[in-house]
Amino acid sequence: MKLVEGFSKLSKKEKIEFLTSNYLNEFSEAEQILKQYLNQDGKLQRLHDEFIENTLTNFYLPFGVAPNFTINNKNFVIPMAIEESSVVAAAAKAAKFWGQRGGFKAQVLGTQKVGQVHFTYAGNETDLTKLIKQIQPDFKAAVKSITKNMEKRGGGINEISLRNKTTELANYYQLHCTFETKDAMGANFINSCLEEFAQVLKEKAALLLPGKLEVIMSILSNYVPNCLVKAEVSCPVIELGKNRDEAEKYAHKFIQAIQIAEIEPYRAVTHNKGIMNGIDAVVLATGNDFRAVEAGVHAFASKEGRYKSLTHAKIENDEFKFWIEIPLALGTVGGLTSLHPLVKLALALLQHPSAEELMKIVAVAGLAQNFGAVNSLVTTGIQQGHMKMHLMNILNQFEANLEERQQAVDYFKSNTVTHSSVVDFLHSIRS
Repeated sequence: MKLVEGFSKLSKKEKIEFLTSNYLNEFSEAEQILKQYLNQDGKLQRLHDEFIENTLTNFYLPFGVAPNFTINNKNFVIPMAIEESSVVAAAAKAAKFWGQRGGFKAQVLGTQKVGQVHFTYAGNETDLTKLIKQIQPDFKAAVKSITKNMEKRGGGINEISLRNKTTELANYYQLHCTFETKDAMGANFINSCLEEFAQVLKEKAALLLPGKLEVIMSILSNYVPNCLVKAEVSCPVIELGKNRDEAEKYAHKFIQAIQIAEIEPYRAVTHNKGIMNGIDAVVLATGNDFRAVEAGVHAFASKEGRYKSLTHAKIENDEFKFWIEIPLALGTVGGLTSLHPLVKLALALLQHPSAEELMKIVAVAGLAQNFGAVNSLVTTGIQQGHMKMHLMNILNQFEANLEERQQAVDYFKSNTVTHSSVVDFLHSIRS
């Protein structure tokens, strides 16, 4: 294939022409598809174009809502951006179920975020420890202009400490720095501070420990085990069934399903993926970084040396309890929150939450999603509800018209949905 020089400098039209000529020449609809997803509002399209480089068009995801969430006695409609069938429906169903049993309770356990300056040092550790202690005021002075506004909002730098990692990697040390960023996600704030810390460290070490210290890199961490939120639901066991025997049997089976995910990594990965269906959908809808959240959450699930379930369940004093503790570094100011129109709408829908309030809402969405999934698994099975939601996707794949779609919906109200059964049904009514 032909290489291209200066691709980023080409106009959108020129970019599309290059791609259709050299990579998509057998895809006759390529240009039409790219153009049909462009926004006709030129100002809005320019806004989207500038989010990333080399923009060709927009990639749409469904933006929906899950209503009827009661969180700490306050009602919410939760926005979700996701393409997977049944996620929004499952969240809404769980919200209604627990809304009739007191709703969800949520609390933030911590909001501390982390960044590190990674460096090597070939010298006496005592001298290095002395240096870091000595230049603490220099670190703070170097970032005074950066931290000024954050400190006004109650945030800033918590601690800058030296960590010796030489037993794991020769001569490797780090400045382990903790921050509070209030309602901001804080990535740019933290990284800007870290780069200033690194510069101070290099300059002071060159004077006081010449030739012994080299800064490797400065970067925030997406592992935030102390930026933690807990969400939970509970009710008397008897409320889980039509009678005590049915309720106790259901509760026992549900708890066993959670316990399996606590000890079996193969199950835990899929279990936690279901939790992230709910969490990612809200994180994406509110303009937050779902990749960072995913990375931090899965690291947290492995913190004890084995990958485990993020949710837990038990019966205590005849009360069923189901909860999650999860790290969520989120923001409600800065980034896309002030730029993307749908993100603004999503945050307005959530009644303009603070970062801590958004942490609670997102954790609840994850817990609700997990309840819906486990509930299906231990009762009807996961496929019944999922495939009914997936029916429309299959019908669209085979370009079913309105009459065929209605016939299919009626037929599969009482028949099991599978890909092959839908294909057979379409074939039968078309022939």
